Amino acid sequence: MTLLAFGINHKTAPVEIREKLAFAPEKVSDALRDLVSREHINEAVILSTCNRTEVYCGLDMSANDAVLEWLSEFHQLPLEAISPYIYAHSDSEAVQHILRVASGLDSLVLGEPQILGQIKEAYMAANQAGAIGSQLNRLFQHTFAVAKQVRTDTAIGASPVSVAFAAVSLARQIFSDLSEHNVLLIGAGETIELVARHLCEVGVGKLVVANRTVERANELAKVFDAEPIRLNDIPNYLASADIIITSTASPLPILGKGAIERAIKERKHRPMFMVDIAVPRDIEPEAGELSDVYLYTVDDLQEVIEENRKSRQEAAMQAEDIIATQVDHFMGWLRSLDAVDAIRAYRDKAQQIHDDVVANARRQLLAGKDPQLVMNELARLLTNKLTHQPSVNMKHAAFHGDEEFLKDACRLLGINPEQTN
Repeated sequence: MTLLAFGINHKTAPVEIREKLAFAPEKVSDALRDLVSREHINEAVILSTCNRTEVYCGLDMSANDAVLEWLSEFHQLPLEAISPYIYAHSDSEAVQHILRVASGLDSLVLGEPQILGQIKEAYMAANQAGAIGSQLNRLFQHTFAVAKQVRTDTAIGASPVSVAFAAVSLARQIFSDLSEHNVLLIGAGETIELVARHLCEVGVGKLVVANRTVERANELAKVFDAEPIRLNDIPNYLASADIIITSTASPLPILGKGAIERAIKERKHRPMFMVDIAVPRDIEPEAGELSDVYLYTVDDLQEVIEENRKSRQEAAMQAEDIIATQVDHFMGWLRSLDAVDAIRAYRDKAQQIHDDVVANARRQLLAGKDPQLVMNELARLLTNKLTHQPSVNMKHAAFHGDEEFLKDACRLLGINPEQTN
């Protein structure tokens, strides 16, 4: 069986491509069931975040083209439009890739912790969809353990860096004193929660949280002393917002150029700072063309987070060493599966020999033979039967001068010929 890690990320594809290949949460289950129904694809997990869309598969043969064709078909995009951005890793490289991703080594923000939670959610979604098999299950459990080890044994997560942190840092560069400014957060997921936490830490002024379900907005509002509103209420609050940070799972933009243009006029052209962390994007890109609007996407945060990346390089090197060792451990387990059938057959044969010898001993006991003699005979027969075939094969190898076979047999049987002389 072949393991495959297949997809795109912020390094290989711009946001325009990533948003086209993103999977909405409500479509993941159907996508997984469709994927594992394809020939040669036995199990799968889909990881879809603002910075990456990846498919992890267990295949009964190399079927990279089949996964690419499925991805193209599912998103109704021509192959030539997406294939230049795709990467594919097989077997040990696939294991190394997911361990690096889970440990935050492949993230836009080096060492960011959010990705591990997103991988766990992807695993649970695949489990619920019935798309997980024994090998991916073992791989993801191993991944969670290794990511925890990296966090524990290195300083990869020592600094509070994330896309959320980078967004707030950029806002502080533009508005030096955030206590005098109003912030509108759109969405109520983990990223927005982190943004709200960082904003409160730097003493932001008024905070408004907009979400499709006001119940979730209420939850965040209670924690961060914010005002909760529905998405439909955004037009009433847009003009008063100096800073807008958005991260939802909406497949279509929530804020259009027209609504933002009206808000700018109402603000008498006071600057408006906007960060769109979502993929697909929540804010129409054309809004960035407006005067007095400063619109940034996740790709624009690269410079902000580069400074934080430098402080984590040493920890990242330590993490790479841990991952290299753990890749070997997992691949060793994977290779051991090849011996399962042979071991089972050997044990079945030994069990049959055992049953035959014991049955013979019982018959002798029932016939009144001396138990001590029966026990001795049982031991002799069992030993002879278990050693017969290996002895015949070793003699045959010696006769034909097959020294490599003899060495392998000695290793297999745990004996040292030099000690028997």
